[in-house]
Amino acid sequence: MTTKAIDPTSVPAWQALSEAAVALGGITIRQLIDDEPGRADRTSLSAARVHLDFSRQRVTPAVVADLLQLAEETGVFDRRAQMLDGVHINTTEDRAVLHTALRRPRADSLIVDGVDVTAEVHGVLDRMAGFADAVRSGRWKGATGSPISSVINIGIGGSDLGPAMANLALEAFADTEIAFHFVSNVDPSDINLALRRCDPASTLVIVASKTFTTLETMTNAQAARAWLVAGLGESAVDRHFAALSTNEEAVRAFGIDPQNMFGFWDWVGGRYSMDSAIGLSTMIAVGPDGFSQMLDGFHAMDQHFATSPPEANLPVVMGLLEVWNRNFLGIPTTAVLPYSQYLARFPAYLQQLTMESNGKSVRWDGTPVSYATGGIYWGEPGTNGQHSFYQLLHQGTDPVACDIVVVARSESPHGDQQDMLVANALAQAAVLSRGRTAEEVAADGTPAALVPHKVMPGNRPTSMIMIDRLDPFTLGALIALYEHSVFVQGAVWGIDSFDQWGVELGKKVALGILADLTGHDSHPVDPSTDASIALYRRLR
Repeated sequence: MTTKAIDPTSVPAWQALSEAAVALGGITIRQLIDDEPGRADRTSLSAARVHLDFSRQRVTPAVVADLLQLAEETGVFDRRAQMLDGVHINTTEDRAVLHTALRRPRADSLIVDGVDVTAEVHGVLDRMAGFADAVRSGRWKGATGSPISSVINIGIGGSDLGPAMANLALEAFADTEIAFHFVSNVDPSDINLALRRCDPASTLVIVASKTFTTLETMTNAQAARAWLVAGLGESAVDRHFAALSTNEEAVRAFGIDPQNMFGFWDWVGGRYSMDSAIGLSTMIAVGPDGFSQMLDGFHAMDQHFATSPPEANLPVVMGLLEVWNRNFLGIPTTAVLPYSQYLARFPAYLQQLTMESNGKSVRWDGTPVSYATGGIYWGEPGTNGQHSFYQLLHQGTDPVACDIVVVARSESPHGDQQDMLVANALAQAAVLSRGRTAEEVAADGTPAALVPHKVMPGNRPTSMIMIDRLDPFTLGALIALYEHSVFVQGAVWGIDSFDQWGVELGKKVALGILADLTGHDSHPVDPSTDASIALYRRLR
Protein backbone atom coordinates (compact mmCIF):
# COMPACT_ATOMS: atom_id res chain seq x y z
CA MET A 1 0.00 0.00 0.00
CA THR A 2 1.29 3.46 -0.87
CA THR A 3 2.16 5.48 2.22
CA LYS A 4 0.84 9.01 2.50
CA ALA A 5 3.38 11.63 1.45
CA ILE A 6 4.15 14.53 3.74
CA ASP A 7 3.20 17.95 2.43
CA PRO A 8 6.44 19.85 3.16
CA THR A 9 4.60 23.16 3.40
CA SER A 10 2.76 21.81 6.46
CA VAL A 11 5.84 21.25 8.64
CA PRO A 12 7.24 23.90 11.03
CA ALA A 13 10.63 24.12 9.31
CA TRP A 14 8.99 25.19 6.03
CA GLN A 15 7.36 28.13 7.79
CA ALA A 16 10.64 29.02 9.50
CA LEU A 17 12.44 29.01 6.15
CA SER A 18 9.73 31.14 4.54
CA GLU A 19 10.22 33.70 7.31
CA ALA A 20 14.01 33.48 6.97
CA ALA A 21 13.80 34.23 3.24
CA VAL A 22 11.80 37.37 3.99
CA ALA A 23 14.18 38.37 6.80
CA LEU A 24 17.16 38.12 4.45
CA GLY A 25 15.59 40.94 2.48
CA GLY A 26 18.31 42.94 0.82
CA ILE A 27 21.17 41.10 2.52
CA THR A 28 23.51 39.95 -0.25
CA ILE A 29 25.96 37.10 -0.58
CA ARG A 30 28.75 39.68 -0.53
CA GLN A 31 27.58 40.90 2.88
CA LEU A 32 27.29 37.36 4.21
CA ILE A 33 30.85 36.56 3.14
CA ASP A 34 32.33 39.81 4.44
CA ASP A 35 30.43 39.90 7.73
CA GLU A 36 30.92 36.29 8.83
CA PRO A 37 34.52 35.54 9.85
CA GLY A 38 35.53 31.97 9.04
CA ARG A 39 32.49 31.45 6.81
CA ALA A 40 34.42 29.55 4.13
CA ASP A 41 35.72 27.08 6.70
CA ARG A 42 32.25 26.43 8.13
CA THR A 43 30.69 26.00 4.70
CA SER A 44 33.23 23.57 3.27
CA LEU A 45 32.64 19.81 3.25
CA SER A 46 34.70 16.96 1.83
CA ALA A 47 34.13 13.28 1.09
CA ALA A 48 35.48 10.74 -1.40
CA ARG A 49 37.99 13.31 -2.74
CA VAL A 50 35.15 15.71 -3.60
CA HIS A 51 35.15 19.13 -1.93
CA LEU A 52 32.06 21.35 -1.68
CA ASP A 53 32.35 25.04 -0.76
CA PHE A 54 28.92 26.67 -0.38
CA SER A 55 30.11 29.91 1.19
CA ARG A 56 28.78 31.72 -1.91
CA GLN A 57 25.25 30.44 -1.34
CA ARG A 58 22.75 32.96 0.09
CA VAL A 59 22.34 31.20 3.41
CA THR A 60 23.03 31.96 7.04
CA PRO A 61 23.93 29.35 9.67
CA ALA A 62 20.33 29.60 10.91
CA VAL A 63 18.99 28.87 7.41
CA VAL A 64 21.21 25.80 7.13
CA ALA A 65 19.95 24.59 10.51
CA ASP A 66 16.35 25.09 9.39
CA LEU A 67 17.03 23.22 6.14
CA LEU A 68 18.43 20.28 8.10
CA GLN A 69 15.32 20.37 10.28
CA LEU A 70 13.17 20.38 7.13
CA ALA A 71 14.89 17.19 6.01
CA GLU A 72 14.11 15.61 9.38
CA GLU A 73 10.48 16.72 9.39
CA THR A 74 9.83 15.53 5.82
CA GLY A 75 11.26 12.06 6.48
CA VAL A 76 14.32 12.32 4.22
CA PHE A 77 16.48 10.11 6.42
CA ASP A 78 13.83 7.44 6.91
CA ARG A 79 13.30 7.35 3.15
CA ARG A 80 17.06 7.11 2.62
CA ALA A 81 17.16 4.03 4.86
CA GLN A 82 14.25 2.50 2.96
CA MET A 83 15.99 3.05 -0.38
CA LEU A 84 19.25 1.51 0.79
CA ASP A 85 17.42 -1.49 2.32
CA GLY A 86 15.52 -2.29 -0.87
CA VAL A 87 12.05 -1.15 0.17
CA HIS A 88 9.84 -0.48 -2.88
CA ILE A 89 9.98 3.31 -2.70
CA ASN A 90 9.24 3.58 -6.44
CA THR A 91 5.58 3.38 -5.60
CA THR A 92 3.98 3.81 -9.02
CA GLU A 93 5.94 0.85 -10.42
CA ASP A 94 6.15 -1.09 -7.14
CA ARG A 95 9.92 -1.41 -7.40
CA ALA A 96 12.94 -1.14 -5.17
CA VAL A 97 15.46 1.59 -5.98
CA LEU A 98 18.86 -0.06 -5.79
CA HIS A 99 21.35 1.72 -8.03
CA THR A 100 23.61 1.81 -4.95
CA ALA A 101 23.70 -2.01 -5.09
CA LEU A 102 25.53 -1.76 -8.42
CA ARG A 103 28.66 -0.64 -6.61
CA ARG A 104 28.56 -2.57 -3.33
CA PRO A 105 31.66 -4.69 -2.59
CA ARG A 106 31.45 -8.36 -3.48
CA ALA A 107 31.40 -9.47 0.15
CA ASP A 108 28.63 -7.02 1.07
CA SER A 109 25.52 -9.19 0.71
CA LEU A 110 22.13 -7.52 0.23
CA ILE A 111 18.99 -9.66 0.15
CA VAL A 112 15.99 -8.00 -1.51
CA ASP A 113 12.78 -9.84 -2.33
CA GLY A 114 14.55 -13.08 -1.49
CA VAL A 115 17.46 -12.51 -3.89
CA ASP A 116 21.09 -11.69 -3.10
CA VAL A 117 21.37 -8.75 -5.46
CA THR A 118 25.07 -8.20 -4.70
CA ALA A 119 25.91 -11.68 -5.94
CA GLU A 120 23.87 -11.12 -9.11
CA VAL A 121 25.54 -7.76 -9.77
CA HIS A 122 29.03 -9.19 -9.43
CA GLY A 123 28.12 -12.14 -11.62
CA VAL A 124 27.34 -9.70 -14.44
CA LEU A 125 30.41 -7.58 -13.69
CA ASP A 126 32.63 -10.66 -13.92
CA ARG A 127 31.18 -11.60 -17.32
CA MET A 128 31.58 -8.01 -18.52
CA ALA A 129 35.21 -8.02 -17.38
CA GLY A 130 35.97 -11.18 -19.33
CA PHE A 131 34.38 -9.75 -22.46
CA ALA A 132 36.07 -6.36 -22.07
CA ASP A 133 39.48 -7.94 -21.55
CA ALA A 134 39.04 -10.07 -24.67
CA VAL A 135 38.17 -7.01 -26.78
CA ARG A 136 40.95 -4.83 -25.32
CA SER A 137 43.62 -7.50 -25.70
CA GLY A 138 42.69 -8.37 -29.27
CA ARG A 139 41.70 -11.93 -28.35
CA TRP A 140 38.18 -11.15 -29.50
CA LYS A 141 38.29 -11.30 -33.29
CA GLY A 142 35.75 -10.20 -35.83
CA ALA A 143 34.40 -12.48 -38.53
CA THR A 144 37.46 -11.90 -40.74
CA GLY A 145 39.97 -12.37 -37.93
CA SER A 146 40.55 -8.66 -37.29
CA PRO A 147 40.69 -7.34 -33.72
CA ILE A 148 38.21 -4.66 -32.68
CA SER A 149 39.30 -1.08 -33.32
CA SER A 150 35.89 0.66 -33.18
CA VAL A 151 33.00 0.34 -30.74
CA ILE A 152 29.57 1.80 -31.50
CA ASN A 153 27.24 2.11 -28.51
CA ILE A 154 23.61 2.34 -29.62
CA GLY A 155 21.15 3.43 -26.92
CA ILE A 156 19.01 6.36 -25.88
CA GLY A 157 18.49 8.35 -22.69
CA GLY A 158 20.37 6.73 -19.82
CA SER A 159 21.70 4.03 -22.16
CA ASP A 160 23.54 6.76 -24.08
CA LEU A 161 24.07 9.81 -21.87
CA GLY A 162 25.95 7.97 -19.12
CA PRO A 163 28.34 5.97 -21.30
CA ALA A 164 28.94 8.92 -23.66
CA MET A 165 29.67 11.24 -20.74
CA ALA A 166 31.96 8.75 -19.01
CA ASN A 167 33.85 7.92 -22.20
CA LEU A 168 34.79 11.57 -22.68
CA ALA A 169 35.41 12.20 -18.97
CA LEU A 170 37.85 9.29 -18.74
CA GLU A 171 39.48 9.61 -22.14
CA ALA A 172 42.87 10.16 -20.51
CA PHE A 173 42.58 6.66 -19.02
CA ALA A 174 41.15 4.93 -22.08
CA ASP A 175 42.60 2.41 -24.52
CA THR A 176 43.83 4.59 -27.38
CA GLU A 177 43.73 1.68 -29.84
CA ILE A 178 39.92 1.64 -29.86
CA ALA A 179 37.67 4.46 -31.11
CA PHE A 180 34.26 4.89 -29.48
CA HIS A 181 31.10 6.24 -31.09
CA PHE A 182 27.72 6.86 -29.46
CA VAL A 183 24.45 6.80 -31.37
CA SER A 184 21.10 7.74 -29.84
CA ASN A 185 19.12 9.86 -32.30
CA VAL A 186 16.72 8.09 -34.63
CA ASP A 187 17.67 10.75 -37.18
CA PRO A 188 19.41 8.55 -39.78
CA SER A 189 22.31 10.96 -39.97
CA ASP A 190 23.39 9.96 -36.44
CA ILE A 191 23.94 6.28 -37.23
CA ASN A 192 25.30 7.09 -40.68
CA LEU A 193 27.95 9.41 -39.24
CA ALA A 194 29.15 6.63 -36.94
CA LEU A 195 29.13 3.92 -39.60
CA ARG A 196 31.01 6.17 -42.00
CA ARG A 197 33.92 6.28 -39.56
CA CYS A 198 34.12 2.52 -39.06
CA ASP A 199 35.20 -0.62 -40.88
CA PRO A 200 32.70 -3.47 -40.37
CA ALA A 201 35.54 -6.00 -40.14
CA SER A 202 36.88 -4.35 -36.95
CA THR A 203 33.72 -2.87 -35.39
CA LEU A 204 31.81 -4.04 -32.34
CA VAL A 205 28.25 -2.73 -31.97
CA ILE A 206 26.75 -2.66 -28.47
CA VAL A 207 22.95 -2.46 -28.46
CA ALA A 208 21.61 -1.12 -25.14
CA SER A 209 17.91 -1.79 -24.58
CA LYS A 210 16.57 -3.63 -21.56
CA THR A 211 13.53 -4.92 -23.47
CA PHE A 212 15.27 -4.99 -26.85
CA THR A 213 12.20 -3.24 -28.23
CA THR A 214 13.03 0.47 -27.70
CA LEU A 215 11.96 1.97 -31.02
CA GLU A 216 14.79 4.44 -31.59
CA THR A 217 17.50 2.06 -30.38
CA MET A 218 16.31 -0.94 -32.35
CA THR A 219 15.82 1.14 -35.50
CA ASN A 220 19.46 2.23 -35.31
CA ALA A 221 20.54 -1.32 -34.42
CA GLN A 222 18.82 -2.69 -37.51
CA ALA A 223 20.57 -0.05 -39.64
CA ALA A 224 23.93 -1.09 -38.17
CA ARG A 225 23.08 -4.74 -38.72
CA ALA A 226 22.21 -4.12 -42.39
CA TRP A 227 25.52 -2.26 -42.83
CA LEU A 228 27.46 -5.13 -41.28
CA VAL A 229 25.67 -7.85 -43.24
CA ALA A 230 26.19 -5.94 -46.49
CA GLY A 231 29.91 -5.92 -45.80
CA LEU A 232 30.54 -9.26 -44.13
CA GLY A 233 27.46 -11.46 -44.53
CA GLU A 234 24.76 -12.72 -42.18
CA SER A 235 27.04 -15.10 -40.30
CA ALA A 236 29.19 -12.19 -39.05
CA VAL A 237 26.51 -10.73 -36.76
CA ASP A 238 27.37 -12.75 -33.67
CA ARG A 239 31.06 -11.68 -33.84
CA HIS A 240 30.26 -7.99 -34.12
CA PHE A 241 27.29 -7.38 -31.82
CA ALA A 242 26.73 -7.47 -28.07
CA ALA A 243 23.46 -6.79 -26.23
CA LEU A 244 22.75 -5.01 -22.96
CA SER A 245 19.32 -6.48 -22.38
CA THR A 246 17.18 -8.96 -20.47
CA ASN A 247 15.14 -10.18 -23.48
CA GLU A 248 17.09 -13.28 -24.52
CA GLU A 249 14.52 -14.34 -27.12
CA ALA A 250 14.70 -11.02 -28.97
CA VAL A 251 18.49 -10.89 -28.67
CA ARG A 252 18.81 -14.37 -30.13
CA ALA A 253 16.38 -13.52 -32.95
CA PHE A 254 18.55 -10.52 -33.82
CA GLY A 255 21.48 -12.88 -34.29
CA ILE A 256 23.43 -12.17 -31.11
CA ASP A 257 24.79 -15.05 -29.07
CA PRO A 258 23.23 -14.85 -25.55
CA GLN A 259 26.77 -15.36 -24.23
CA ASN A 260 27.33 -11.79 -25.39
CA MET A 261 24.19 -10.51 -23.64
CA PHE A 262 24.61 -8.67 -20.34
CA GLY A 263 21.56 -8.00 -18.19
CA PHE A 264 20.45 -5.61 -15.49
CA TRP A 265 17.40 -5.26 -13.28
CA ASP A 266 14.10 -3.41 -13.05
CA TRP A 267 15.35 -1.72 -9.87
CA VAL A 268 17.87 0.19 -12.00
CA GLY A 269 16.38 3.25 -13.70
CA GLY A 270 17.97 4.20 -17.00
CA ARG A 271 19.38 7.46 -15.66
CA TYR A 272 21.02 5.53 -12.81
CA SER A 273 22.40 2.69 -14.94
CA MET A 274 25.81 3.78 -16.24
CA ASP A 275 27.56 1.65 -13.60
CA SER A 276 25.57 -1.45 -14.60
CA ALA A 277 25.91 -3.48 -17.81
CA ILE A 278 25.04 -0.22 -19.60
CA GLY A 279 28.62 0.76 -18.82
CA LEU A 280 30.12 -2.03 -20.95
CA SER A 281 31.58 0.51 -23.41
CA THR A 282 33.12 2.35 -20.44
CA MET A 283 34.66 -0.88 -19.16
CA ILE A 284 36.09 -1.63 -22.61
CA ALA A 285 37.53 1.90 -22.72
CA VAL A 286 39.17 2.06 -19.27
CA GLY A 287 39.46 -1.66 -18.52
CA PRO A 288 37.89 -3.71 -15.72
CA ASP A 289 40.30 -2.24 -13.14
CA GLY A 290 39.42 1.32 -14.15
CA PHE A 291 35.70 0.47 -14.07
CA SER A 292 36.17 -1.07 -10.61
CA GLN A 293 37.85 2.13 -9.42
CA MET A 294 34.84 4.10 -10.69
CA LEU A 295 32.53 1.80 -8.73
CA ASP A 296 34.72 2.38 -5.66
CA GLY A 297 34.18 6.13 -6.06
CA PHE A 298 30.43 5.66 -6.33
CA HIS A 299 30.44 3.44 -3.24
CA ALA A 300 32.58 5.83 -1.20
CA MET A 301 30.04 8.61 -1.75
CA ASP A 302 27.19 6.16 -1.08
CA GLN A 303 28.75 5.32 2.28
CA HIS A 304 29.26 8.97 3.10
CA PHE A 305 25.62 9.69 2.24
CA ALA A 306 24.41 6.75 4.32
CA THR A 307 26.46 7.32 7.46
CA SER A 308 27.70 10.92 7.79
CA PRO A 309 25.84 13.35 10.06
CA PRO A 310 23.41 15.54 8.10
CA GLU A 311 25.34 18.77 8.72
CA ALA A 312 28.54 17.18 7.32
CA ASN A 313 26.86 15.23 4.53
CA LEU A 314 27.66 16.59 1.05
CA PRO A 315 24.60 15.21 -0.79
CA VAL A 316 22.24 16.19 2.02
CA VAL A 317 23.51 19.75 2.20
CA MET A 318 23.71 20.12 -1.56
CA GLY A 319 20.17 18.83 -2.06
CA LEU A 320 18.79 21.09 0.66
CA LEU A 321 20.50 24.14 -0.87
CA GLU A 322 18.69 23.35 -4.12
CA VAL A 323 15.38 23.24 -2.22
CA TRP A 324 16.23 26.59 -0.59
CA ASN A 325 17.02 28.23 -3.90
CA ARG A 326 14.00 26.73 -5.65
CA ASN A 327 11.28 27.13 -3.05
CA PHE A 328 12.35 30.04 -0.88
CA LEU A 329 14.52 32.27 -3.09
CA GLY A 330 12.41 31.58 -6.18
CA ILE A 331 15.31 30.53 -8.44
CA PRO A 332 14.02 27.96 -10.96
CA THR A 333 17.25 26.98 -12.69
CA THR A 334 20.79 25.79 -11.96
CA ALA A 335 23.68 26.10 -14.40
CA VAL A 336 26.30 23.37 -14.11
CA LEU A 337 29.59 24.85 -15.27
CA PRO A 338 32.46 22.34 -15.41
CA TYR A 339 35.87 23.88 -15.93
CA SER A 340 37.12 20.75 -17.66
CA GLN A 341 36.71 19.86 -21.31
CA TYR A 342 36.60 16.21 -20.29
CA LEU A 343 33.33 17.03 -18.45
CA ALA A 344 31.73 18.63 -21.50
CA ARG A 345 28.90 16.07 -21.47
CA PHE A 346 28.37 16.21 -17.70
CA PRO A 347 25.66 18.93 -17.78
CA ALA A 348 23.68 16.96 -20.39
CA TYR A 349 23.95 13.87 -18.20
CA LEU A 350 22.68 15.84 -15.20
CA GLN A 351 19.77 17.22 -17.20
CA GLN A 352 18.28 13.75 -17.41
CA LEU A 353 19.26 12.76 -13.88
CA THR A 354 17.65 15.81 -12.28
CA MET A 355 14.75 16.71 -14.55
CA GLU A 356 13.53 13.20 -15.33
CA SER A 357 13.72 12.37 -11.63
CA ASN A 358 12.12 15.44 -10.07
CA GLY A 359 10.03 16.96 -12.86
CA LYS A 360 6.82 15.89 -11.10
CA SER A 361 3.62 17.72 -10.12
CA VAL A 362 2.08 15.06 -7.85
CA ARG A 363 3.45 13.45 -4.73
CA TRP A 364 4.12 9.73 -4.56
CA ASP A 365 0.63 9.13 -3.14
CA GLY A 366 -0.97 10.90 -6.13
CA THR A 367 -1.87 14.13 -4.34
CA PRO A 368 -0.99 17.34 -6.22
CA VAL A 369 1.85 19.56 -5.07
CA SER A 370 1.28 23.22 -4.26
CA TYR A 371 4.95 24.23 -4.50
CA ALA A 372 7.73 24.18 -7.07
CA THR A 373 9.57 20.90 -7.58
CA GLY A 374 12.39 19.91 -9.95
CA GLY A 375 14.51 22.80 -11.17
CA ILE A 376 15.88 23.21 -14.67
CA TYR A 377 19.50 22.07 -15.04
CA TRP A 378 21.70 23.02 -17.97
CA GLY A 379 25.24 24.12 -18.73
CA GLU A 380 28.38 24.01 -20.80
CA PRO A 381 32.12 23.87 -20.09
CA GLY A 382 33.38 26.98 -18.38
CA THR A 383 35.52 29.23 -20.48
CA ASN A 384 33.52 28.76 -23.66
CA GLY A 385 30.34 29.57 -21.75
CA GLN A 386 31.96 32.78 -20.51
CA HIS A 387 31.85 34.04 -24.09
CA SER A 388 28.21 33.10 -24.64
CA PHE A 389 25.56 32.79 -21.93
CA TYR A 390 27.50 34.14 -18.92
CA GLN A 391 26.30 37.61 -19.93
CA LEU A 392 22.81 36.58 -18.80
CA LEU A 393 24.19 34.95 -15.66
CA HIS A 394 25.87 38.18 -14.63
CA GLN A 395 23.42 40.87 -15.72
CA GLY A 396 20.18 39.15 -16.73
CA THR A 397 16.91 39.86 -14.97
CA ASP A 398 16.44 36.28 -13.71
CA PRO A 399 18.99 35.02 -11.18
CA VAL A 400 20.47 31.60 -11.92
CA ALA A 401 22.08 29.38 -9.30
CA CYS A 402 25.44 27.94 -10.39
CA ASP A 403 27.50 24.84 -9.68
CA ILE A 404 31.09 25.47 -10.73
CA VAL A 405 33.07 22.22 -11.04
CA VAL A 406 36.86 22.51 -10.93
CA VAL A 407 39.54 19.88 -11.46
CA ALA A 408 42.75 20.89 -9.70
CA ARG A 409 45.19 18.77 -11.69
CA SER A 410 45.03 18.35 -15.45
CA GLU A 411 45.61 14.99 -17.11
CA SER A 412 46.87 16.94 -20.15
CA PRO A 413 49.13 19.67 -18.73
CA HIS A 414 50.51 22.32 -21.05
CA GLY A 415 52.41 25.31 -19.65
CA ASP A 416 50.28 27.39 -17.30
CA GLN A 417 46.99 26.69 -19.05
CA GLN A 418 45.50 24.79 -16.10
CA ASP A 419 46.23 27.74 -13.81
CA MET A 420 44.60 30.02 -16.38
CA LEU A 421 41.54 27.77 -16.48
CA VAL A 422 41.17 27.64 -12.69
CA ALA A 423 41.73 31.40 -12.42
CA ASN A 424 38.75 31.87 -14.72
CA ALA A 425 36.61 29.55 -12.61
CA LEU A 426 37.45 31.33 -9.36
CA ALA A 427 36.95 34.74 -10.94
CA GLN A 428 33.52 33.78 -12.21
CA ALA A 429 32.53 32.40 -8.80
CA ALA A 430 33.58 35.68 -7.18
CA VAL A 431 31.76 37.93 -9.67
CA LEU A 432 28.61 35.79 -9.77
CA SER A 433 28.30 35.83 -6.00
CA ARG A 434 29.77 39.23 -5.04
CA GLY A 435 29.09 41.32 -8.12
CA ARG A 436 30.58 44.74 -8.73
CA THR A 437 29.04 47.95 -7.41
CA ALA A 438 28.66 51.27 -9.20
CA GLU A 439 31.20 52.78 -6.80
CA GLU A 440 33.76 50.11 -7.66
CA VAL A 441 33.16 50.58 -11.38
CA ALA A 442 33.49 54.36 -11.11
CA ALA A 443 36.69 53.99 -9.06
CA ASP A 444 38.28 52.34 -12.09
CA GLY A 445 37.87 55.60 -14.00
CA THR A 446 34.87 54.43 -16.00
CA PRO A 447 32.95 57.32 -17.63
CA ALA A 448 29.74 58.06 -15.75
CA ALA A 449 27.56 57.16 -18.74
CA LEU A 450 29.05 53.68 -18.84
CA VAL A 451 28.90 52.96 -15.13
CA PRO A 452 25.36 51.43 -15.13
CA HIS A 453 26.32 49.13 -17.98
CA LYS A 454 29.27 47.71 -16.07
CA VAL A 455 27.57 47.13 -12.74
CA MET A 456 27.28 43.45 -11.85
CA PRO A 457 24.50 42.79 -9.33
CA GLY A 458 26.05 39.53 -8.11
CA ASN A 459 23.99 37.67 -5.51
CA ARG A 460 23.88 34.59 -7.75
CA PRO A 461 24.05 31.57 -5.41
CA THR A 462 27.15 29.63 -6.39
CA SER A 463 28.59 26.34 -5.17
CA MET A 464 32.20 25.44 -5.83
CA ILE A 465 32.78 21.72 -6.32
CA MET A 466 36.45 20.80 -6.59
CA ILE A 467 38.25 17.49 -7.10
CA ASP A 468 41.98 16.85 -7.10
CA ARG A 469 41.94 15.10 -10.48
CA LEU A 470 39.38 13.62 -12.83
CA ASP A 471 39.98 9.88 -12.68
CA PRO A 472 37.58 6.92 -12.51
CA PHE A 473 37.23 7.15 -8.73
CA THR A 474 36.36 10.85 -8.60
CA LEU A 475 34.01 10.57 -11.57
CA GLY A 476 32.04 7.90 -9.72
CA ALA A 477 32.00 9.96 -6.53
CA LEU A 478 30.90 13.10 -8.40
CA ILE A 479 28.01 11.31 -10.11
CA ALA A 480 26.88 9.71 -6.83
CA LEU A 481 26.96 13.15 -5.18
CA TYR A 482 24.43 14.44 -7.68
CA GLU A 483 22.36 11.24 -7.54
CA HIS A 484 21.89 11.58 -3.81
CA SER A 485 21.32 15.34 -4.00
CA VAL A 486 18.46 14.61 -6.41
CA PHE A 487 17.13 12.01 -3.96
CA VAL A 488 17.16 14.50 -1.08
CA GLN A 489 15.25 17.08 -3.12
CA GLY A 490 12.62 14.56 -4.16
CA ALA A 491 12.25 13.24 -0.61
CA VAL A 492 11.65 16.74 0.76
CA TRP A 493 9.05 17.38 -1.94
CA GLY A 494 7.37 14.02 -1.32
CA ILE A 495 7.59 12.93 -4.96
CA ASP A 496 8.62 9.66 -6.59
CA SER A 497 11.99 10.49 -8.13
CA PHE A 498 12.28 7.10 -9.81
CA ASP A 499 9.42 6.86 -12.31
CA GLN A 500 9.11 8.79 -15.58
CA TRP A 501 5.57 8.56 -16.86
CA GLY A 502 5.99 11.86 -18.67
CA VAL A 503 8.34 10.09 -21.08
CA GLU A 504 5.87 7.38 -22.02
CA LEU A 505 2.88 9.20 -23.53
CA GLY A 506 4.83 11.00 -26.24
CA LYS A 507 6.34 7.69 -27.40
CA LYS A 508 2.90 6.09 -27.59
CA VAL A 509 1.44 8.96 -29.62
CA ALA A 510 4.49 8.92 -31.91
CA LEU A 511 3.79 5.32 -32.88
CA GLY A 512 0.32 6.27 -34.06
CA ILE A 513 1.64 9.22 -36.05
CA LEU A 514 4.37 7.02 -37.57
CA ALA A 515 1.72 4.63 -38.87
CA ASP A 516 -0.08 7.61 -40.39
CA LEU A 517 3.10 8.98 -42.01
CA THR A 518 4.04 5.65 -43.53
CA GLY A 519 0.52 5.04 -44.84
CA HIS A 520 -0.09 1.93 -42.74
CA ASP A 521 -3.00 3.35 -40.78
CA SER A 522 -4.71 6.59 -39.85
CA HIS A 523 -4.55 7.95 -36.31
CA PRO A 524 -6.02 11.49 -36.25
CA VAL A 525 -4.58 13.33 -33.25
CA ASP A 526 -5.80 16.92 -33.28
CA PRO A 527 -6.28 19.56 -35.99
CA SER A 528 -2.86 21.16 -35.45
CA THR A 529 -1.02 17.83 -35.57
CA ASP A 530 -3.03 16.73 -38.60
CA ALA A 531 -2.02 19.95 -40.37
CA SER A 532 1.64 19.33 -39.52
CA ILE A 533 1.38 15.79 -40.90
CA ALA A 534 -0.07 17.12 -44.13
CA LEU A 535 2.70 19.73 -44.44
CA TYR A 536 5.37 17.12 -43.80
CA ARG A 537 3.96 14.88 -46.50
CA ARG A 538 4.00 17.72 -49.01
CA LEU A 539 7.57 18.73 -48.15
CA ARG A 540 8.78 15.14 -48.11
